Amino acid sequence: MFTRHFASLKGDTVKAIFLVCLAVGVVGVSYGSLAMAYGFPLWVPLALSTLVLAGASEFMFIGIVASGGNPLAAAVAGLLVNARHIPFGVTVRELVGQRAASFLGCHIMNDESVVFGLSQPTAEQRKAAYWLCGLGVALLWPAGVLVGAAVGKLLPAPETIGLDAVFPAILLALVLPALKKRTTLIRASSGAALSLAAVPFAPVGLPVLLSLLGLLTRKK
Repeated sequence: MFTRHFASLKGDTVKAIFLVCLAVGVVGVSYGSLAMAYGFPLWVPLALSTLVLAGASEFMFIGIVASGGNPLAAAVAGLLVNARHIPFGVTVRELVGQRAASFLGCHIMNDESVVFGLSQPTAEQRKAAYWLCGLGVALLWPAGVLVGAAVGKLLPAPETIGLDAVFPAILLALVLPALKKRTTLIRASSGAALSLAAVPFAPVGLPVLLSLLGLLTRKK
């Protein structure tokens, strides 16, 4: 059934999804390496990458705990970062499936699957892109963690290599063509400015949510 639905996607879309999922796996290598460097047992990052499946909150969790913070406070901070999933859930409610499939459909909801799902022209392609990207992330993220944990002892400090920069760099490359539209550029720039201005004052995770206000900007 999934193969039939995925066949509706254009080659360029499948390629873009593959690159993003591959980038997620590369960042997973960095995450696994960092977790090992911080002294976590393998089961912690592996369980988080499988059950939580939210990279930003996972990085934050191990960082807070490794610096001596309370695990409960780290979990709350992660929830705050992922508060954007609430509007995501409303937006993609038609894509996650029904009944038993809806549980997995909600679990694979992330920034990447939502973006690809909502950007397709037809309902069939939106659902196909959402599931293809979501499943790809769900597979390659923990796989990257395993690779990172395995080779972590052979690498220097992972954060100095810049593996965590690969993912945003690829996302930026995918977004750049859309910025040729004046309205999109104005809204994206406004959202980015609002987010950056809020960083010194707002709790972690809130500046990202405030950037959504950029959507209200209109060109003159």
